[in-house]
Amino acid sequence: MTRYWINTVNRDHVLVGRAGGFFQANHGKRTSLDRMRPGDVVVFYSPRESFESKTSLQCFTAAAVVADEPVYQTEMSPDFKPFRRNAHFLECNEAAIRPLIDQLIFIDDKTHWGYKFRFGVFEIPRGDFELIAAAMGLGLPNS
Repeated sequence: MTRYWINTVNRDHVLVGRAGGFFQANHGKRTSLDRMRPGDVVVFYSPRESFESKTSLQCFTAAAVVADEPVYQTEMSPDFKPFRRNAHFLECNEAAIRPLIDQLIFIDDKTHWGYKFRFGVFEIPRGDFELIAAAMGLGLPNS
């Protein structure tokens, strides 16, 4: 059965992963990636353009299907060896979160809605995924 995930990642990192056919989570930690299975769908929420940027973006910026390859580690520098999952990125548009907040079940506190994204990666119900997918112009994968 397909599971649906949110991965909180700034847009510049989403674009790097999309170009390379992979994604990372929670600053390169393995734990969240191990919970995902091939065929699961990940929607990327970008609070900002980049880590350095102070400008707020607050958009869903991409979506991908987890590939069947296992989690693997790569060396970006001697001090940073993040874990990754390969993925098939889907054609879609970016979508602002604000118009969706009141309808998204996974957001418990509509006043402090950004708090949920501090967890980095978390699972969402299919209905929430469908709402986000429609806002992004994304066709629904088979489940």
